[in-house]
Amino acid sequence: MVKPEPVVGRYWHLDIQGREHRVYVEEAGEGIPLVCLHTAGADGRQYRHLLNDAEVTRRFRVIAFDLPWHGKSSPPEGFHDEQYLLTPELYVASVMAVVRGMGLVKPVVMGCSIGGRAVLHLLLKHPDEFGAAIGLQSSRTIVGVMSQVQRDTAYMDRNDVHAGDAVAALVSGIMAPQSPPAERWETLWHYMQGGPGVMQGDTYYYKESGHLRDEDLARIDTKRTPLYLLTGEYDYGATPAHGEEVARLVPGAKFQVMKDIGHFPPSENYAALRPCLLPVLDELHTHIKERQT
Repeated sequence: MVKPEPVVGRYWHLDIQGREHRVYVEEAGEGIPLVCLHTAGADGRQYRHLLNDAEVTRRFRVIAFDLPWHGKSSPPEGFHDEQYLLTPELYVASVMAVVRGMGLVKPVVMGCSIGGRAVLHLLLKHPDEFGAAIGLQSSRTIVGVMSQVQRDTAYMDRNDVHAGDAVAALVSGIMAPQSPPAERWETLWHYMQGGPGVMQGDTYYYKESGHLRDEDLARIDTKRTPLYLLTGEYDYGATPAHGEEVARLVPGAKFQVMKDIGHFPPSENYAALRPCLLPVLDELHTHIKERQT
């Protein structure tokens, strides 16, 4: 008999910066909440392997939500009269709306790409509301390594360009050649389905509004909130050097380079991410449980 996956999806009506949003959330497991932030232009489906990993979900309540405008989360009312632009303030407010709306106490937050930078903003703004943070492909800025095509994404809104195919082509080169073809293509499929202007709005955060200064990172207190940084070796955008830079600027941050992985560790090659992530989760589980006793 075929059994369903142990993943449950629900919609939450949340107030984000004074506007009601219908936010889609998937979760599985029990224990310490682990809130997962997806990459630019995609959605929470990137974490489906983690949601189905029994070794993780027996100790962690894994929660993956679609940012507003992404996946199954609708844009707010009146979206047709505005341009979507992601800012640090909006990103942080969105995550905190989920954390507080769901009544999560001291969750671990893990983000990839723009999510890997968002965890740094969260530790600056709300350090005492998180038990720890894990940054995948984290960077404080990547403008210097972006090509002109990557910086100028307005062409994706042209009526003679298929935006989904263009976005998928744009990100296809930052996956590792060792990633399984099925998982590579599933990752690209998520990108092919993005809403109009969403990728451009997300990269605004990545290349314009979300930069962090040296002094910002120096203020993150890892004694209050531990920070782990994991970076795939095949990412030419958020490179291992960028992750190492963040680790150097954040006193006490722990950093490692992951072999055979590119920009999308949870979705492009979870089998390669898993042996790097599980020891981190083991350490965090022990650390958080000791704090609770």
